[in-house]
Amino acid sequence: MPKIACLFTLLFFFGTTEAQFNPNAIDIIRDQYGVPHIFGKTDPEVAYGLAWAHSEDDFKTIQQSLLAGKAMLAQYQGKKGASIDYIIHLLRIPELVEAKYESDLSPDFKRLLEGYCAGLNAYAAKHPEEILLKNAFPVTPKDMIQYSVLQLCVLSGADKALASIFGGTVPLLENYKTAGSNAFAFNSAKTTDGQVYLDINAHQPLEGPVAFYEAHLCSEEGWNILGANFPGAPSILHGVNENLGWAHTVNNPDKLDVYQLEINPANKLQYKLDGNWETLEEKTASLKVKIAGVKINIKKKAYWSKYGPTIITERGTFSIRMPAQMDIRGLEQWYRFNKAKNFTEFNKALNMLAIPGYNIVYADKYDTIYYISNGRIPIRNKNYNWATTLPGNTTATLWNGLHPLADLPQVLQPSTGYVYNTNHSPFHSTDGAENPKIKDITMGYETLENNRSKRFEELVQPLNKVSYADFKRIKFDRQFPSTLTFPANIDSLFLIDANAYPDIADIILNLKNWDKKAMAESIGAGNFFFVYTITAKKWPTYLKNKGINKEEAVAILKEAKATMIKDFGRTNIQLGEVQKLVRGDKAIPLPGLPDVLAPMYSIPYKNGMYKGNQGDAYIELVRFTKDGPIIESLNVYGASARANSPHYTDQMEMYTKQQTKSMTLNKAEVYKNAVRNYHPL
Repeated sequence: MPKIACLFTLLFFFGTTEAQFNPNAIDIIRDQYGVPHIFGKTDPEVAYGLAWAHSEDDFKTIQQSLLAGKAMLAQYQGKKGASIDYIIHLLRIPELVEAKYESDLSPDFKRLLEGYCAGLNAYAAKHPEEILLKNAFPVTPKDMIQYSVLQLCVLSGADKALASIFGGTVPLLENYKTAGSNAFAFNSAKTTDGQVYLDINAHQPLEGPVAFYEAHLCSEEGWNILGANFPGAPSILHGVNENLGWAHTVNNPDKLDVYQLEINPANKLQYKLDGNWETLEEKTASLKVKIAGVKINIKKKAYWSKYGPTIITERGTFSIRMPAQMDIRGLEQWYRFNKAKNFTEFNKALNMLAIPGYNIVYADKYDTIYYISNGRIPIRNKNYNWATTLPGNTTATLWNGLHPLADLPQVLQPSTGYVYNTNHSPFHSTDGAENPKIKDITMGYETLENNRSKRFEELVQPLNKVSYADFKRIKFDRQFPSTLTFPANIDSLFLIDANAYPDIADIILNLKNWDKKAMAESIGAGNFFFVYTITAKKWPTYLKNKGINKEEAVAILKEAKATMIKDFGRTNIQLGEVQKLVRGDKAIPLPGLPDVLAPMYSIPYKNGMYKGNQGDAYIELVRFTKDGPIIESLNVYGASARANSPHYTDQMEMYTKQQTKSMTLNKAEVYKNAVRNYHPL
């Protein structure tokens, strides 16, 4: 490239902010598994290195994520991305970020964002052939915040609420999927060696914009943490530093409300509020959509009431309101978690109330364990039913305040010596009277149990003390509890008399003889895979009827057998024959079933087989000792999403065999064992 052209490219991408960062002052160390350990003098320098390293491993996904935040996804994906771009405009995310960026974010965090953007833009400038959409660069800190707000709105249910409104399924005013994550912690009151154990194990999609990326971030400003984040995040989202660690699981309090507006029959843009006619605010969202290789400009109206984003449909006019759409500091709160040195500092970060959801299981070297069902939960009028569509004609339903942290379900240092969550009830996060109590029914917290919560109980309760071997055995357990606890009762599937149905006697006996373990070599697990796949398609019906009756059970078993015969020619099929862990050309037998402690959910693959797409994802096991944390980790495929990388599939066998790798926060040890040491240049 001619020198003048090269200089122009650098100036275009870097600008004045990026030029303030010196890549030569940043070290990226790759270990034997390709995991990046990033060292710099300052936190922003480390963020620069993180952006570069992550781009080396998965630049495409980072770009797609940030294109969504910039409302430019349709220019790359076409119609598929247009709905996301429209949601950005409908929720007024750019306006929110523009209004709050300077006032609400701390100077040091804005500097961190600048460092991350500088690294991302530098990588784009060095690798222009990898850019998906040239006019998307340079990426700015505001772009990152817009994407984070979008993600947190989706976490709060915005996508489902809008889909139900547009799709006509939202309940009018008049009128399960079993997934999730595990996290648990034990302190010295429950461990045999007096150490503190923490299990970090969210069950995310195995690939894509919310798949985990493992990294170690270390600066001379007190940042030293190992864990995982999502593409486009400038810090670790859950992990462990030298003093403490935390894990997330998804929770489900009521984070979003839907209102049906009372519309003026003479003017569809007017709605009644406290007896007065108010006029909807109207804006035009300009979308650029790639269709047949050509970018076409499409204009779509976006409306806003005093409740919030508003959609006009044939069934009525609806508004949604959610706290996630009112704060831009979610990423900063995670950064404060990263830098916390003890529970007092971690609790101070919690009090930001910027992250709208997620359970948190916390542990530290000071023998502290803690659980909270975190969230930005509105203070609501108790005279209304907040579980359904609300009247949008009165300010009595127009909340503004949030519950303080003290109102949220939580438990600190229980005498039992442990806390846990498997996406089940936050009011059952330990054992006995120290469990949290329901304080306000309008908060809408879930009260369900699931197979994982029941199995955890079965494993822990007989143990007076838990050894580290017990801890790992619990984490990697693949057996259902003695009493199945699915959303609907499926026991009838196991109670059919084989003699009465000789045509399906083989599958009946395979299920009855099954030990309920989701092992790759298990025929019972293989049969149950087909049965569950059929059953899951009809969960709404079975939930409505509180379970599966005998006739339905027989029909399911017959359909399962027919599918097995059609695709495999037999019924003695092992789970690992039908379920595979797949990446590129590599496909290996994959254990795990929905809602066991080490679960797996799958989608159709080929030739009747399925491939895992969500379940046991990034795993980090921590022991806090007097000499610092001892860390083991495991990722699904490897450190890189590039097919030509040696780390594209190098953890797959380890994953299926539940083997971990040793990791460290010790800088000297990282440099000593470095496979590669370089600067982001």
